Amino acid sequence: MTLHRRSFLAAGLALTATPALALPRSLAFSVERDGVKIGEHRMSFSGDDASPTVTTEVEMLVKIGAVPIYRYRHQATERWRGGRFASLSTITDANGRRRTVEAVREADAVNIAYGKKRITAAPTTAPLTHWNPQALSGPLFNPQEGKLLSVTGRRRQDSLITPDGRRAAVLWSLREEAEIDDWYDADGAWLALRGKLKDGSVMIYRRI
Repeated sequence: MTLHRRSFLAAGLALTATPALALPRSLAFSVERDGVKIGEHRMSFSGDDASPTVTTEVEMLVKIGAVPIYRYRHQATERWRGGRFASLSTITDANGRRRTVEAVREADAVNIAYGKKRITAAPTTAPLTHWNPQALSGPLFNPQEGKLLSVTGRRRQDSLITPDGRRAAVLWSLREEAEIDDWYDADGAWLALRGKLKDGSVMIYRRI
């Protein structure tokens, strides 16, 4: 984003329903930081394409030599109904600091709770969980911290080759409070991610 640690993940959709994606049953990524594998990001999809339940598990470990300096684990359950974001529940442990986020879309707002804080966001707001390219043009919130994100998503026609050399059909770039590129295949399935971290290092997701 400049990708903060809190922004490792994420996606959402507008209030007006759009055509359902052809979702896979599962996605798995190897996560690299400056060319070194630091973990894996796995997602599973149940239900139909318009109303999926998405379960996410992420584990990362950053080392200097043999010494662990950063441990990260993230679990999320995300629900969509009729092509619209419905709810999200997450638990994140970053170096022993545990955070929870609960978000629910009502008729006229998305209500987000993290810790003792509460946010009422626009009804088109969704979590930045990356798997859904149809969400990236709308307002987004951080699924690990519950905060609204100041980002602009733009669909691009160039650079349609992923970091691991795969041909993509769609590339979305997120900028402002982020520097992230996401690639998708012709069915809308997430293929890869590249993001710049706050310390200047580069994170890459490669499908496995």
